[in-house]
Amino acid sequence: MNITPEVYQQMQKRSAPKSNSKINVLVAFLTGGGICVIGQMLLELYEMMGFDEGTASAWVSVTLVLVSMFLTGFGLYEKMARHAGAGTLVPITGFANAVTSCAMEAKTEGYILGIGTKIFTIAGPVILYGCTASAIYGIIYYVFHQMM
Repeated sequence: MNITPEVYQQMQKRSAPKSNSKINVLVAFLTGGGICVIGQMLLELYEMMGFDEGTASAWVSVTLVLVSMFLTGFGLYEKMARHAGAGTLVPITGFANAVTSCAMEAKTEGYILGIGTKIFTIAGPVILYGCTASAIYGIIYYVFHQMM
């Protein structure tokens, strides 16, 4: 049976779930904003506990990563992401979820050949391109700074 591109597109349109982009964007915005508000509340809490801003910021990052890891481990992060969509991709929580998910999938293969080799399967490209972009931006900044 030959399926033409036109027939394939019609089949795809029939089987694709209908989504309301306006509501999806709003929910993602509110979820991502909510995660950021929680981070800001944690920052204020840690500063009230007597930490300076730099130390409090570090503790906020650690707390958000740990909470994301636990939510991923108990399968709650995936449920939240199913409803919130891109709002759960706030960088630090999304990164923690990606790393934890890979580690959980690879745990049956052992610590070294499983978790050790596959933990950065999803996060690896993020690290690679983040570092590459940082280096390129740094060079551009340096060149412009030297010219002025």
